[in-house]
Amino acid sequence: MRLPLSALGTVVAVSLAILLAACGSSSKSSTAESTTTAPPTTASTTTASATPTSSTTPTSSVASTSTTAASTGNFNSCSVVTQAEAASAIAGTVTPGVLGSATVEGGLACVFYGSSAPTPRDPNVAQADSVRVVVVEGPDAVTWYTNYKSKVSAQSISGYGDQAFWDGDASLSVLKGADYLRIAVAPPDAAPSLTDEEQLATVILPKL
Repeated sequence: MRLPLSALGTVVAVSLAILLAACGSSSKSSTAESTTTAPPTTASTTTASATPTSSTTPTSSVASTSTTAASTGNFNSCSVVTQAEAASAIAGTVTPGVLGSATVEGGLACVFYGSSAPTPRDPNVAQADSVRVVVVEGPDAVTWYTNYKSKVSAQSISGYGDQAFWDGDASLSVLKGADYLRIAVAPPDAAPSLTDEEQLATVILPKL
């Protein structure tokens, strides 16, 4: 049996529509599958380690240099006495002060020389016609003071610092707080003078 042309056209049109619909559905399904099945991409991130690296340098405690200098007696004794003050104590002209090793305290002495001082001049040893001033600061001050006092025929002197003594031979020692001051005034033609040393002490002590 033959179908009329109009009926045949209808069948072809319906078949074509079904075919197109099937293709469209397949395309969408493929696209959806492609979208949902692709694994999610994870962004790569860098996390800082909470543990310090080996290059980290730990903070260290540094001792105060000023404290170290004071405890070893390296105070600049020339900072508390002037050339004019030394000249007045010895009643004559003197050279500018030079630093030398203290003969008793292990610190630094400021030494002034008169015109009659022997040569060669050595600030590391006591010499005639000279003025020697030593200041030791810090925790060692009382130790040096007490140690020297125990080795001489100490004569207590009042009115200077917290305590003071004359060693009976050459110098005046004064302890004021954490400072130990020792003064030796040796005139060119006379024995060391306690009076001259006391005079210089009254000038220096207010500076300590």
